[in-house]
Amino acid sequence: MAITADSALGTGARHEPRRTGALIPSAIIGTLLFVFTESMLFAGLISAHAIVKASAAEWPPSGQPRLPFAETMVNTAALLASGVLLIMAHVSYRKRAELARLPLLLSLLLGSFFVLFQGREWFALLRQGLTVTSSTYGGFFYVIVGTHALHAVAAILALAWAWRRLNAGLLTAAQLGAVEVFWYFVVLVWPLIYLRVYL
Repeated sequence: MAITADSALGTGARHEPRRTGALIPSAIIGTLLFVFTESMLFAGLISAHAIVKASAAEWPPSGQPRLPFAETMVNTAALLASGVLLIMAHVSYRKRAELARLPLLLSLLLGSFFVLFQGREWFALLRQGLTVTSSTYGGFFYVIVGTHALHAVAAILALAWAWRRLNAGLLTAAQLGAVEVFWYFVVLVWPLIYLRVYL
């Protein structure tokens, strides 16, 4: 009578479960780590701004143009809508990849509108005399909003890359997820900047 190794050990016919892959793809984990470090950067900048603003005798300083709070509200709404459209793209992708094309494209276009509108705002403020060296007020504005703009441009390029890969049938769920994490960071950090810097 043949005795198998399993029966000799009394374990029956047990088999190790087959691993199907990482619970969270490495691309998403890497992007999350990047976003965490960048969150610390923005937290430091906004905290420094709050301390200087609280200790200033007059804020904003006299002779300096006021930031366009109402106009930028429209721009803020466009950025938030871009985030919502990316959520829709994610849901559509899970159903069928090609259904994500339109919401992903619209998210990309609204994000681009946000950056272009911010650039227009910067030129208007520069013409009015608000520069990096004109005051601490101007310095903080351009450093904080400029840092966010750099992140927004990088995230828009990532969205454009994802859209091209989607059209070519090459975009994976992990790649889309990593781009989403980056764009959601750009979208969600902006309302905090808007309320702290523009008010």
